[in-house]
Amino acid sequence: MHIQKPAESADEPPSSCSPGELKTFKSAGRGFWHDVPDSSWNDWHWQLKHRITTVEQLQRLMPTLTPEEYAGTALANQKLSLAITPYFFNLIDPADELCPIRAQVIPRIEETSTAPWEMSDPCGEDSHSPVPGLVHRYPDRVLFLVTDRCAAYCRYCTRSRLVSNASGYDFHPEFDHQIEYVRTHPEIRDVLLSGGDPLLFSDDKLRHLLSRLRAIPHVEFLRIGTRIPVFLPQRITPELCATLREFHPLFISIHSNHPRELTTEVREALGRLADAGIPLGNQSVLLRHVNDDAVIMKAHVQKLLQCRVKPYYIYQCDLIAGSAHLRTSVKQGLDIMEQLRGHTSGYAVPQYVIDAPGGGGKVPINPGYVLNHNSDRVLIRNYEGKLFEYPEAQDGTPLHAPMRSVEEPELA
Repeated sequence: MHIQKPAESADEPPSSCSPGELKTFKSAGRGFWHDVPDSSWNDWHWQLKHRITTVEQLQRLMPTLTPEEYAGTALANQKLSLAITPYFFNLIDPADELCPIRAQVIPRIEETSTAPWEMSDPCGEDSHSPVPGLVHRYPDRVLFLVTDRCAAYCRYCTRSRLVSNASGYDFHPEFDHQIEYVRTHPEIRDVLLSGGDPLLFSDDKLRHLLSRLRAIPHVEFLRIGTRIPVFLPQRITPELCATLREFHPLFISIHSNHPRELTTEVREALGRLADAGIPLGNQSVLLRHVNDDAVIMKAHVQKLLQCRVKPYYIYQCDLIAGSAHLRTSVKQGLDIMEQLRGHTSGYAVPQYVIDAPGGGGKVPINPGYVLNHNSDRVLIRNYEGKLFEYPEAQDGTPLHAPMRSVEEPELA
């Protein structure tokens, strides 16, 4: 691993940033890798080859590891997954124990403690899996798992049971069986590729898989769920974008949680995808000390729009085993939604959802804007707390104006 003394950085921890600073685009920089040639640094294969994957590497790069972090990282590749690209590592503030980037990728010993209500498969995917690697939970769409590998590993991953194989799940997708299932179920119109991260595949392997799915007549559109543009923006090459644009309509959902993740490198990568005609949405997870703050969340969603990405979902953190230290309350999520709706562009307001534990699917969670619905009107409140009445019968029957006699003169 190539290590040098870090270059000076003007970045400040998020806790000291103003809303304006949170929305400023900055480069991740080179940090410890400041003398690496551009040809290497901008090569996504180089980034993957030089990931931080051991406690020894991490301690050399960041001597400020807390005892909890050191104990968690010592379990890397045995019980807990660990991988951080050099690019993404440079976003960590080693002086800030509450750094929002640090909390997302550095293991902690708390991950080995499981609360009674936590689960290894909180979304019930395994129970909705008719063939290995495919989840059919909703009537007209399927989740098509393609790999157990990611560019970097999130500490709150809902598929931590299989991602990176650190827990011995031994995940092996069977593409032929998965594709055959889609082919023989004409109700399936939407296929979401996820994993792990599909964009770790080579361009040729992606093209082959997408071609096979696109050849199925009843598959109307394809989706890819990925964190590659955030963890590894170097992967979003012109060649990849040219490959993806062959399969329209194709949508991509990225995963970003904090405005600091949206660097100039990420903005340029997302711009290449958008220029290829790919609609982009973002899915965030509500995380304690990361984005459980209305100022941070507002800056984040507004910055996403500047990257041509529609904020799509905010997820309440799934009940994944070992995630209690990262989980915040549903009340906090609702408070944040109250401070987004009406206070920023509608395009910037995502849907707050809970993926119902055990496999119930996504359930929208909204503040209480409907206060009462009686026999002739709906009582609602707006974002300012002001009350309004909308005329409508309780059973939904439209209300009609009283009939006027033909002889009755019209009022001016």
